[in-house]
Formats: sequence, structure tokens, C-alpha cells
Amino acid sequence: MLRVAMPNKGALAESAAEMMREAGYRGRRESKELVVVDQDNDVELFFLRPRDIALYVGSGTLEVGITGRDLLLDSGAEAREVLQLGFGASTFRYAGPPGVASSVADLGGRRVATSFLGLVRNDLSDKGIDAEVVRLDGAVETAVTLGVADVIADVVETGTTLRNAGLAVFGDPILQSEAVLIRPSGGGDNPAVDVLVRRLTGVLTARRYVMMDYDIRVELVEQACALTPGLESPTVSPLHDRGYVAVRAMVPRSRTNQVMDELYEVGARAILVTEIAACRL
Repeated sequence: MLRVAMPNKGALAESAAEMMREAGYRGRRESKELVVVDQDNDVELFFLRPRDIALYVGSGTLEVGITGRDLLLDSGAEAREVLQLGFGASTFRYAGPPGVASSVADLGGRRVATSFLGLVRNDLSDKGIDAEVVRLDGAVETAVTLGVADVIADVVETGTTLRNAGLAVFGDPILQSEAVLIRPSGGGDNPAVDVLVRRLTGVLTARRYVMMDYDIRVELVEQACALTPGLESPTVSPLHDRGYVAVRAMVPRSRTNQVMDELYEVGARAILVTEIAACRL
């Protein structure tokens, strides 16, 4: 039975659970459930603290897990990223009171507060900066006001919380993070993991594309297909009226309305768009 680590709370939990449901796996019925056994798919889901997931997977206790890239790298666990999951995007940056620092080079001899001790220490070491790193478990943005640190390193989404604390970001981002699927670094082939990766990849594809159908005159089909090439090639089927064909192709969701407009200008009619629930490529 494949053992999968899932975030039990926080920003990643709901999106991770929804993605697994879309991939055909059982979810938990209430937030207090810590283990869900999916007999139909031969999978066991363990709902754990997001920060601990990389450690469980890296040790081989669990074969695969969903966590943030920032948490994976901060943990130092012997685990590797195998698939980007397209949610939970965030940027990890340094921030401080205006005028205190304008670049990472200004951090020498200063105190940096963060909840990501390993990640920040590695970044400073890579840049040859000798600074004191102070670990805090929460409310990092108050560390400067309380005199615990000179600057902070934290996840930045909109920047509103930092501005409210009188802080401004500086320097290049430390890391661009998102939710990722991870497995042990030294793990060999595992058919069950391969199935999970294919299913999640199918969900990602279904979220990025829609299916578009339309009718077009035979002499215009090449122009229309140039607008909807699909992933391999569009499906072109003859209609009862021999002067027309029906075309079906996958189209990027972000360009749906633009493509419909372009097809209409070419001469396509009966243009229909349908959702893709799942797919395998």
C-alpha cells in the first residue's frame, strides 16, 4: 500500500486535498482524521504537520508527500522534488526597516529573524555573509519592533503585513516556492508512485486546458487548425454535409475566448467549450 504524506492544515492543506480528490483518491471526512485508507486505490494518506512532511519522506517512513518547496529545502531532509503542483505559490525574501539594508551584502554582522532557519543559513552561507540567524516559530514581522532582530526573512505574498509592520523587502528573492510532490532522494522505481504522478499530472493538464469543438468548411480547415493545433494534432471528422468538418482540440484555458474569437473570424461556427475532468498524456 502506497503511503502518502498530506498537509493537515495551513495554506497548502485544502488545495492538496482537492487535487488528490480530482486525481481519484479518497479524502478525509473531517479535519480530525489523521489517517485515511483508500482500499480501492491501495493508498494510505497520513495528514501531518506540513513542516514535518519532508522529514517523514526523506527518512523513508512514507514513500511520497505533498509539501512546500520552501519547507523541503529548509528541512535538510533526504528528499527530492518530483512534480510541481501549481498551487501555494509564494516568494521568500529579506525585509527590514527602510535604510537598514539595501542588499544581502549589508547583512554582515546583523541579526536575521526567520521561521526557516536552514533555508536562510544556507542562503547566507552561499553568499559568504556572516550574520546571526534567529529562529522564530511565528509572527516574524514583529521581531524588529521587539528588538529581537535587525531584519527578517519570511514568505511574502502581497507585502501588506510587512508594510503594516514598517518593513520593506530588499535584495533578490531567496526562493520562489510552491506546493510540490516529493519522494526520498535515494528511492528506486515504485510503480505506485508512478501512477500517482501520472494522475496528478493529468489533473494539472485538465486545469490548464479545455476541449474545444467547432464546425468549419472543408476549404478553411487548415486555417482553423493552425489556431487549434491541440497537443499532438486536432481531431477532424466529416459531417453529413460534405462541405463541412467537425474539429476537436485541446486549447489552453487562458486563451479560450481569444481562440473562439479568432475561429469565428476564420469562419468556424457552433464553437463549443467543455471542461476536462481528467486526462492522461
